[in-house]
Amino acid sequence: MLGGDVLKILQKGFNYSQDGPGNRLVYHFQGCNFACKWCSNADSIPLENINSKEYSVDDIFDEIMRSRMMFFDGGGVTFTGGEVCVQSAELIVLLKLLKANGIHTAVETNGSILALRDIAEYVDYLIVDFKHHDDEQHKKWVGSSNKIVRKNIEYFLNTGRQIHIRIPVIHGVNDEPQGFADYFKEFDTSNAVFEFLAYHEYGKDKWNGKYEIENGFVSAETIKDFTEFFNEYGMKTVVT
Repeated sequence: MLGGDVLKILQKGFNYSQDGPGNRLVYHFQGCNFACKWCSNADSIPLENINSKEYSVDDIFDEIMRSRMMFFDGGGVTFTGGEVCVQSAELIVLLKLLKANGIHTAVETNGSILALRDIAEYVDYLIVDFKHHDDEQHKKWVGSSNKIVRKNIEYFLNTGRQIHIRIPVIHGVNDEPQGFADYFKEFDTSNAVFEFLAYHEYGKDKWNGKYEIENGFVSAETIKDFTEFFNEYGMKTVVT
């Protein structure tokens, strides 16, 4: 984990994103403990990047408070990555300040760090990416185990925490819905909503090394199949 009283931010700006309701001020954190072969923000993976900047928690808090009039439509601030939990201690300090001042917060995370449970206590809208239900396939395509990801997701499902579970759907990697549906049907998912994000190559030009995904695109019919599988099990789905 990073230490100190600063957050490393790769980029920031306003947009109507998929990561929470309304107009949002979005901060992309620098540093990630995953190495997804399709990552659309490959420049955010290393902990060090000449294009990232360090900001104190107080400076970011002040910037958000100055921007609060922009949240007129129910928006707020979103923290994404990279991976936000890599900078968990500083993020929790910031989230506590925002919560105390009535700012709506959202966090998007890969779910692989146990500190997420502490972070989630101060988050209004939680988004957890779930890359693959099979641990060996997860290691192959992401470079890490999914065991803690599953533990965190199961913890939130079992405790009734609101959770938005985002599944990136990639041809040849994880484009069969049955395995995902079979995994989640074992849990009470009444507090969850599922999103199926079709593969894209928007960040391909950010890769310095070899981009290993070939023909990863999936059809609208594949996304429909995922939606129907989950709906048949009574799970809520969302299209963004």
